[in-house]
Amino acid sequence: MDFVLIGIVSLIVVVLGTLVFFFSRYKRCPSDKVLVIYGKTGSGRSSKCVHGGASFVWPLIQDYQWLDLTPLPIDIALQGALSKQNIRVNTPSTFTVGVSTEAGVMENAAERLLGLNMQAVREQASDIIFGQMRVVIATMDIESINADRDLLIEKITNGVEVELKKVGLRLINVNIKDITDESGYIDALGKEASSRAINEAKVSVAQRERDGEIGAAEAERERRISVASAQAAATEGENLSKIKVAQSDAARREQEAEAERLAVAAEKVKSAQASEEAYAAETKAEAARSEREKASQHADIVIPAQIEKSKIETLAEADAEKTRRLKKGEADGIQSLMEAEAKGTLAALQSKAEGFSKIVSAAGGAEFASTLLVTEQLPQLVAEQVKAISNLKIDQVTVWDSGGGKDGKNDTANFVSGLVGALPPLHQITKNVGIELPEFLGKLTEDPAAAAKLLEKGKTQEEKQTGDS
Repeated sequence: MDFVLIGIVSLIVVVLGTLVFFFSRYKRCPSDKVLVIYGKTGSGRSSKCVHGGASFVWPLIQDYQWLDLTPLPIDIALQGALSKQNIRVNTPSTFTVGVSTEAGVMENAAERLLGLNMQAVREQASDIIFGQMRVVIATMDIESINADRDLLIEKITNGVEVELKKVGLRLINVNIKDITDESGYIDALGKEASSRAINEAKVSVAQRERDGEIGAAEAERERRISVASAQAAATEGENLSKIKVAQSDAARREQEAEAERLAVAAEKVKSAQASEEAYAAETKAEAARSEREKASQHADIVIPAQIEKSKIETLAEADAEKTRRLKKGEADGIQSLMEAEAKGTLAALQSKAEGFSKIVSAAGGAEFASTLLVTEQLPQLVAEQVKAISNLKIDQVTVWDSGGGKDGKNDTANFVSGLVGALPPLHQITKNVGIELPEFLGKLTEDPAAAAKLLEKGKTQEEKQTGDS
């Protein structure tokens, strides 16, 4: 019983240990991390990523690691980046990046960032951001970089985020700090705007001061005139003293009016000088802007046109070279064909010459050989003779025969013999080509009537054969 109890207890311990081990392999993923299971995953990729859930990690064939989702702030002190006008710009900024939880991008992070510390991840992201910021700044003008921060951030975000996704990161925030340039162009733009605003303010202040002083002078004059009138009416009896006072006041007022006139004139002169200086500054600014626009138009229109011109010339030269090579190929083909035809003709003539040479040698001489060749063609010559009258179609022949023909021949016999006599004799045909047929081939008869009889006899036999068939 003791051994049985010990066995049962051991079995329970083994089962519980196995359960605890398997429970320890069931991993729950917190919200600020990504669980990366690698080994034999069966997903078609080198790893399996889990975020916000749990998964069982099989022992021996699988293992796991964690990817931290903590945001990484990266200071980018970009110095001397070339803008579109080839002006170097300093663009210090701060980027905040982190491991992406997007499907597909998260797997990229598992393949490229797993096992790296935060500093190594920061360095990789910093290299990517540096390169993309230089690309974006190279496509923008200084004015757009300095004035339109939203456009600059949008372009940087679009360019950087695409590259960061390739290594499994995502861009969380972009903060562009003060932008400066080595040539002082941005400071000059600020000074231009500040100078324009100061000049306009000075003109406005001078105009307000002038209006205030003119109003005060007019009020004082009216007040003094009223006081003097009242005093003159009240002290009419004090003629001498009042006249002297009035004369003194008049002289003083005249001097004061002259002084006020001089003051107003001076203020107007100063105002005109201020306006002239403001206009001069605006003229210089417009001239600088005109030069900048001219350079921009040259870069946008003339340079692309020159590039397009070079492209067209290159394509035209390529087409011309292609045409020359095609024509050369056609000429080589025609030459090869003509050489082959010439070789064939030469071979045929050589074979024919060898045949004639053998015929002459076998016949015992050129004369006998020519007679032999003409003899071979006699069937064709006879056929050509027969064709001379074979196509004659005689539907009806009417003969008034009196029966008293010469030598006992009637008119019908004379007609047939004359028709046959119209054929050229075979011996005559060969004589025309300079060949004398041998005697065994027969002699030329002088009796057309006999030839006609032979023809009629042959025709009768042919009609009989036709009727029998």
